[in-house]
Amino acid sequence: MQEQTTTGLIADIGGTNARFSLVSPGVAEAQSPLVLACGDYPGLAEAAEAYLEAVAPPVRPRHGAFAIASPVLGDQIAFTNSNWSFSISALRDRLELERLEVVNDFTAVALSVPLLADEDKVAVGGGVPTFGAPIAILGPGTGLGVATLMAAKTGWRPIPTEGGHATMAAVDEKEASVLAWLRGRFGHVSAERVLSGPGLTNLHQAISDLAGRPTSGLAPHEVSKLALEGDALAIETQDMFFSMLGTFTGNLALLSGARGGVVIAGGIVPHLLDAFLASAFRRRFEDKGRFRSYLEAIPVHVITHRYPAFIGLRGLIG
Repeated sequence: MQEQTTTGLIADIGGTNARFSLVSPGVAEAQSPLVLACGDYPGLAEAAEAYLEAVAPPVRPRHGAFAIASPVLGDQIAFTNSNWSFSISALRDRLELERLEVVNDFTAVALSVPLLADEDKVAVGGGVPTFGAPIAILGPGTGLGVATLMAAKTGWRPIPTEGGHATMAAVDEKEASVLAWLRGRFGHVSAERVLSGPGLTNLHQAISDLAGRPTSGLAPHEVSKLALEGDALAIETQDMFFSMLGTFTGNLALLSGARGGVVIAGGIVPHLLDAFLASAFRRRFEDKGRFRSYLEAIPVHVITHRYPAFIGLRGLIG
């Protein structure tokens, strides 16, 4: 049973899952977290109403803060990797909220970074972060989220981006052939086309077809399961995924001047953490010729906290 001081509804909405929780003044932890499958509901409003009905708070939340996997450019929102769309003002009225703050999902993740405890993240090489320097945040999941955290006089300022849709670059001939195969299918091959759950499927299809063993397309978890079981093409797929992630992350660190560190979130890397730590990620992250030493000094961390966006959203409730 929630206390009578419950005042906030927070949500982290991706392309696959909608994560909801309640927050109360003076209570650090999110209350009654629940994950709903987006595919089970026609829209965000219905999912939010289902959550409130399931947890039945004694006091209806009056304020809301939602993080969504989409650009927030105005009142009308259309998800990038989902068929959901909504009006912020209409959603606020339907849920009977006095105030509803809607931000990009990686804005919320970025806001959580300075608040994470040591046990909420795992180090992946590098040195000591430069105080006050930018921090880059990215996360492969249903899509590829990217944001930057900049130091400001009043604390940290998150800068949401659509960096996941930047063009993916190849480092060697094998990657070039895979990207060429994908260009034949998609035209433009963004980083998200390979560095996401669907991206893992895309890589496996390309690698399998180029090896003369075409596949109809396995789900991301099926590719990872085969890799764990020793399947050669699945292992090659997973290795290329982590290597390309290293290349993209190194590019992001250079572009953002992220001497304050790089933080990796999202659902994929924490789930495959052992394979990730054993991969070529860090080598590829640093493999930037004359700027190798610049990148060698930059620490990288993987967020292992289950709901980092909730930590960032809580501060928006007030």
